[in-house]
Amino acid sequence: MRFTLGLLLSSTLLLTAGCGSGEDAIEGAASQPNDFAGNKNPVDDFSTGSTGDSNNAGGLASNEVRVTMEVPDGVTSEGELTRRNLRIVQPDRVSVYYTNQALSVLDEPSISTRTDSEGFTIIEFTDGLPLGPDVIIDATYGNTRMRALAADADRDVKVNPFSEYLIRNTLSSYTAGEFQTIMDCVADAGGELCLNKYVWSTLADQVHDFEIDIPSNVGLGGALDVLENRGDFARYVSAMADYAVLDETSSGKISASSADYNAVFLGMELGQTFLESSLSGSGQWGVRTAQEEVLTDNNGTGYVYPALTLTSFDAFNIRVTSLANDIPYDRETLIHQDGNNFFVRGSENWERNTHSSSPGAATLLEDTRLLAGRALYQSITGRGSSKIIGWTRNPYYLDAFTSTPVDETTGPDRVISGYFSAGKAIELEAEGDQLQRLTTLEDQYLSVLEINLLRQEGFDAGTLNGRDYNVVYLANRFSDGTAPLTIEAGIGQWQINGGTVSQSQSYTTVQRGNSGTVTTDPTGSRTDSWTLSSRTARLSNGDADIGRLNLDITTASGNFEQPDIGVGASTPDGSLMAFNLDDSPLGDGLLVASEQTTNSAPATGQFRLQGVAMALTPDTNRLWHFDNAMLTIDSSSAATLSPVAITSTHSVDNETVTKPALESLPDIALTYTQSGGGQVQFTSGSLVLDGFHTASQDQFYLRFRTTEASEEQIGLLIATRLP
Repeated sequence: MRFTLGLLLSSTLLLTAGCGSGEDAIEGAASQPNDFAGNKNPVDDFSTGSTGDSNNAGGLASNEVRVTMEVPDGVTSEGELTRRNLRIVQPDRVSVYYTNQALSVLDEPSISTRTDSEGFTIIEFTDGLPLGPDVIIDATYGNTRMRALAADADRDVKVNPFSEYLIRNTLSSYTAGEFQTIMDCVADAGGELCLNKYVWSTLADQVHDFEIDIPSNVGLGGALDVLENRGDFARYVSAMADYAVLDETSSGKISASSADYNAVFLGMELGQTFLESSLSGSGQWGVRTAQEEVLTDNNGTGYVYPALTLTSFDAFNIRVTSLANDIPYDRETLIHQDGNNFFVRGSENWERNTHSSSPGAATLLEDTRLLAGRALYQSITGRGSSKIIGWTRNPYYLDAFTSTPVDETTGPDRVISGYFSAGKAIELEAEGDQLQRLTTLEDQYLSVLEINLLRQEGFDAGTLNGRDYNVVYLANRFSDGTAPLTIEAGIGQWQINGGTVSQSQSYTTVQRGNSGTVTTDPTGSRTDSWTLSSRTARLSNGDADIGRLNLDITTASGNFEQPDIGVGASTPDGSLMAFNLDDSPLGDGLLVASEQTTNSAPATGQFRLQGVAMALTPDTNRLWHFDNAMLTIDSSSAATLSPVAITSTHSVDNETVTKPALESLPDIALTYTQSGGGQVQFTSGSLVLDGFHTASQDQFYLRFRTTEASEEQIGLLIATRLP
């Protein structure tokens, strides 16, 4: 299914707040049987219209919720088995009450209850559905008691270890003052409607989109330990809890009513494959790059271009920014089997897929940060074939940089972000109109860099001529030969004249040989010229130049041909370009070019650091995702790096891949130097971050390079100024 970008917003914006005084808590459910045959179960309800969790909200009135209790398989063998190794059971007891940050049981809201024909408890909130974190639904099955927030966007309130983790690790982290700030936002106590009240319905819903399997031999305590040790899940919950504290003064909107962006997307992945029986359990590198997708039907041929849309409007006097994206991508993988056997699976082995987010509200903070909890749609490839594959993606916390608009009618010219999203490939089996999950074919841990550059119809590539740029890139090359994996990262300068790119680049390669050895060569250089040209887009209203670009070795490619090096985009003023490298001499990856500047480098400030690094030893592969780490500029000659990363490690001999782990490392003091034209370097021992800053002094684009013990690390980082 393809999703249209535009005026779409989460249905949570249509909810109204309000809770009243108490009635008796729910009792008497124990006599109901554990029979839920008619409900939607994500085990046999896989759909591209879903973000992972099923929605069993059918037959509900507007102020009702349905309660679905799911316990770990270690608690009971009864009940219907659902995904994540949880079982749907009928709770022995359900209660509803107000709470505070100390998780005290306070008063009861005004409710009535009923039991539907399938045995589910239905709760009606007489004075309207809750929006804040102060109303809890508490369910008990045997000796297992779990809680969930009543404010759930899809009104199918799952009471399970994920909801219990959310309760324990958000509310109790607040002070009494912070909790009151949150509730003031929910109640619009300041007199100005507060958008961030909708964080809670989003968060309560999105925790159930995570594909994290709970082991079959654990109870609730063991399940909570699993979630705590999943760095991506714990980090997401923590970030969203911080996000919820923002008050009504934080809710901004973009200047334009709507702004469309060309998306340049790089996903570096490490995971484990079970797809081929002879290679089952082997580790696997992967790279994803944005592509144009051609759609053909009875009405002719159309093109889907990788895109982000931001839309602003006022809803009930709330200043709303909504965002949605749709990024078709190609994927290539390299399987690394025990014994150092390597197998390349090129893009021809995978159907073109799509990275598409569920449209929803976001917060624009001080016109420089775009904040949101983002859920991603599932996708399906191979429909009608013998191998139907469903692809899941976990939610992530978006903390994106946005530039200052040039005027009140134009959106930001860039939206820059980095994020981590785990997922799975799952074998599906068609049963009538439904697709049922079978075995897991892949576990995937994905680090993403996403650069969205404002579209402008009538863009003239001639505006790039006569200008000098700083350049940084990261690319992979997979091979069946003597060097199965080559990671290349480079920096340099471009001069553009008449569509010819004259360049001077230096680059480092980290390479794994077919015997498993790891070597590094920092001496690479490149001075050959390339060709840059406009890439006309075919839109519904005709052909137009919208800032898309071709990058070729010599002769410029046509508008609908694959260029030698890659497809990219430019901001309307030509100050920033980005390219998806695709089957290029450099490999598959991302290249960023920013116009050189005579402005001095930033001498102070805090910068959000996001990005990806790949790390190799003779025995391991490791993916590093820098997850909103911090780069602090202390002076014109000193800086401090506060590393926070999500990592996953493949042990070659053991054929294991670790679940994503959160690493918060000690601060690193850096020496900070500038060499003119916007070029900068940060160093500490073997650690080198080199690249450039923008003329606006609010962005750094940096190559990452270090050696830790026997591990060679190399990557690409983006640092953007915090308000």
